[in-house]
Amino acid sequence: LILVFIGDGAPTGNYGYTNSGYSVYEEENERLTESLRTKVSAIKSLSIEIGTEVKNQNKMLSEMDNDFDSTGGILGATMGRLRTLSRGSQTKLLCYMMLFALFVFFVIYWIIKLR
Repeated sequence: LILVFIGDGAPTGNYGYTNSGYSVYEEENERLTESLRTKVSAIKSLSIEIGTEVKNQNKMLSEMDNDFDSTGGILGATMGRLRTLSRGSQTKLLCYMMLFALFVFFVIYWIIKLR
């Protein structure tokens, strides 16, 4: 008895079994492909959202850097004025403090007197 084989080794009289097995694998591959396609699409949209968020955060950091630079400039100018003031004569500074204290004293006295 001699059997004749077709292509992948299946006997000639057994086409239905081979085709149905192939069909099951093909359906499984299609299902897995669709699942993979869905996951890739979700990852793509997530990565786009992450990219947008990173751009927004970089913009905010850049603005904060500019604000800190300007604040540092203002603070540096203030410190320079304080150094200049501290180098001046101490008697002049003491005189200004005494005049301010007298002014505050008279304002408090005037408020108490009006009651």
